[in-house]
Order: sequence, then structure tokens, then C-alpha cells
Amino acid sequence: MSPDAGGGKSKTRHVSHGSYLLKGRSPHAMEDYLVSELKRVHHNELGLFAIFDGHMGHDVAKYLQAHLFDNILKEHDFWTNIEDAIKRAYEATDKVILEQSIKLGKGGSTAVTAILINGEKLVVANVGDSRAIMSKKGVAEQLSVDHEPSMEKEIIESKGGFVSKIPGDVPRVDGQLAVARAFGDKSLKRHLSSEPDITVKIIDHDVELIILASDGLWKVMSNQEAIDSIKNIKDPNSAAKILVEEAVSRKSRDDISCIVVRFS
Repeated sequence: MSPDAGGGKSKTRHVSHGSYLLKGRSPHAMEDYLVSELKRVHHNELGLFAIFDGHMGHDVAKYLQAHLFDNILKEHDFWTNIEDAIKRAYEATDKVILEQSIKLGKGGSTAVTAILINGEKLVVANVGDSRAIMSKKGVAEQLSVDHEPSMEKEIIESKGGFVSKIPGDVPRVDGQLAVARAFGDKSLKRHLSSEPDITVKIIDHDVELIILASDGLWKVMSNQEAIDSIKNIKDPNSAAKILVEEAVSRKSRDDISCIVVRFS
């Protein structure tokens, strides 16, 4: 296992962020990627945070890390209609990934993205089961949607696919993929969606922190357990590391990536 960490602080409102990645015990190469940065864009400060969890190869997740936020920010109405801008950027990015499937491979990736505007407005979008949560007065609130195949069974079947339910296993699209929405996955695309669910939140003084993480964390830890584990940890890098190490201690074998953003 090889860890990686990083972080920074806002220059406007007091916002700090940190991250931590750890290779799981599975034999394949690391498939998790993340973005965690603050940048100035047109006199605004943007916090750009994302978790990308690849499957059947890491190239799609790596491509998303390099391009998805750039594609979102290039949308002409990003500042006036951010939700539509994100939806179009997700769709356009997925189209490019499918067109480049010979180069990027047949695999895919989940994604959860969070854009923080001037430390005050948070826009979360996701496809798949990487998750974002928020702590408000110490209470966990989930900001993303876990796109499980059983939840979208009728939609998948209407497109000609099926959802398997083998005893001892999780539901899977066409007996293969354990999420109903994802980037890539060309062989399954007829039955999958890459349309994100989007949540918009105002960051008021009751919000202490947000957590983004891949399913390697959420398979073994509830939202409230994650908040309780780090509520007194001021340094977000340390907090992210504590969450990942706790997931490993609970026998998570998957790759795990985690971002913690703290407000004060």
C-alpha cells in the first residue's frame, strides 16, 4: 500500500482542505484519483474537489482527473447556470471518453465533484457510489446519491439491460457493474447513464466540514461515523488520513481516497 496526501488553505474565507489516498489490497493497479485545490478564476475563489474511482482499469479515472473541471469551467454559462453547465460538461466528457475507448480502454469510473464558490456556495454532482457528505452542527447530511443498480432497475430494463441479484453478491448491471451510472464503460453504455445528480448548498456558520470519499470508505463506515471520527481534528490532512486508516482497520480491501474540507 502506498499513501499520498496533500492540502491547502483558502485566501478569502477560512477554508482548509486536505486529502489522503491509499492503495488497497486488491491485485490491480491503483484506480482512485482525486482533485483538491483552491484557485482564483475571474476574481472569484473556487474550491475544486473530486474523487474518481475507476474500474476495469485506471485510465478513465486518470482522464477525468485531468479534464473534467476544465470542461466544466469552459461552459459558457458556468457563472449564470452552474447546474446546467455541470450536466453538459459531464455529458460531453463522457462522449469524449467513449470516442477514445481504444486509447482509454473499456473501463469506466465513478465521480463525485464539489465546487465551492467564494467559500459560500457548494455545488455537488455525482455519478456512481463515490460520496460527499456535510457536517452541520455535528449531524451528517449526504450531498450525493449512491447510484445502485437496484434503485434504477426499471430504467435499466427499459433500455434492454438487466440487474442481477446473485446470493452473496451486490446487484450488478448486466451481471457486471455494481453502479447504475458511470463515465465510460462502452460495452455497457446502452444501459448506463452518465447524468449526474446535483445538490446546491449554502455554507453558513453551522457547517463545520465536508467529506468526499470513494466507496472503499463508505462500505465500512456510515456517514455519521465518519463525521464523529474527525469532528475534533482541525487539520484536514490528518482528518483524511484518520478516516482512511479507520476504514482499513475495518477490513476495507478497496483503494480508498478521501478529501476533507473544513470551515471555521
